Amino acid sequence: MMEGDSITESAIKPSDMARTRAHVFVSGRVQGVYYRATTRERAQDQGVDGWVRNLDDGRVEAVFEGPEADVEAMVEFCHEGSERANVTDVEVEYEDPEAIDGFEVRW
Repeated sequence: MMEGDSITESAIKPSDMARTRAHVFVSGRVQGVYYRATTRERAQDQGVDGWVRNLDDGRVEAVFEGPEADVEAMVEFCHEGSERANVTDVEVEYEDPEAIDGFEVRW
């Protein structure tokens, strides 16, 4: 770029924004209450990549990747989850993004 040149906001593609990754563990009544399906729908609406799955110990585990504000919105969503969920704890670990594309429910 030459001095005096500027980049307009519309010239910046979403893929150029810094990505962040949150690895989340959710405790409470979070299995059998549509928590995973609701998380997938919300992540897709938010434009966040990653996955969600049930753990054998009764928790739900999820990974969210995308722009920081969108990932943080998903972490906040995890404190509530689906209408039938009763979340008692949310643990979050921040990691280096792995360039995940799309969002899926894992089994």
